[in-house]
Amino acid sequence: MSVTHMSSDSDLNAWPGSPASGFGHRSRGRTLRNALARAVMWTAFAVAMVPLAWILWSVVSKGGHMLLDSHWWANSQRGITNRIVGGGAVHAIQGTLIQGLVTALMAVPIGVMTAIYLVEYGRGRLAKVVSFTVDILTGIPSIVAALFVYAVWVTAFGFQRVAFAVCLALVLLMIPVVVRSTEEMLKLVPNELREAAYALGVPKWKTIMRIVLPTAFAGIITGVLLGLARIMGETAPLLILGPYTKNIATDLFGGLMPTLPTMINQDRTEVLQPAVDRVWGAAATLILLILALNIAGRLIARYGKLKN
Repeated sequence: MSVTHMSSDSDLNAWPGSPASGFGHRSRGRTLRNALARAVMWTAFAVAMVPLAWILWSVVSKGGHMLLDSHWWANSQRGITNRIVGGGAVHAIQGTLIQGLVTALMAVPIGVMTAIYLVEYGRGRLAKVVSFTVDILTGIPSIVAALFVYAVWVTAFGFQRVAFAVCLALVLLMIPVVVRSTEEMLKLVPNELREAAYALGVPKWKTIMRIVLPTAFAGIITGVLLGLARIMGETAPLLILGPYTKNIATDLFGGLMPTLPTMINQDRTEVLQPAVDRVWGAAATLILLILALNIAGRLIARYGKLKN
């Protein structure tokens, strides 16, 4: 015997999604809270953008005209006094790029290998110690890193203050950025790729070199560029370990090497207009270089991200 059950109107209205069930429309309180949270979010965003826009406007309005002068990109400050209009920043730009490149050459291999150890091999107490050390380096102020290198390089070994010592201090600041960014990229690599390689008899080290690292390469490069952008704007290691010169100097062990931060510091107390213009021009140039590195990192992350 079959029994046919006819649902009443009250039963139909009780189904999820029906207007009478309460799931088909928003409550007034939920709508109000959503609108309030959105307003708070946009207000916080606007408040955060105010000082950023103010800084950018101040730098561009006061130093942007220096970037439009061809001599700024071709000449140094050799023979230029505070009363003379002219000169350029090529010596400081070269010094900044050289120190950044040398720092990256030392920090990137150490950071990448440390991240590989933590993700692929790190187990037990040693991995915890390494990870904890990286966390400590992440929070170290730049002046502390500079004083540590000064104590070892100058006080203990008796060497002179040179640009290479600045690079050593910057390495301590760049390593944790590279380690953490590389670590996150390696974790995003699907484990199926590793397991497939192991099933074919591929050794673990070769799996890392041939599969894991190429897959995460775009993200690793992004982290390297972001770390490089951070250390290029540091000032404390330069003031403590890197004497400034107005001439072009590319020798890391020569004792003097100009950079954009030290160029700004050199004339920051001057009141004469030519010197003030050069300070703002150097600041605008530094922001432009860091902006270019950040944009490059974003583009690499966007067009080279992992495909799962």
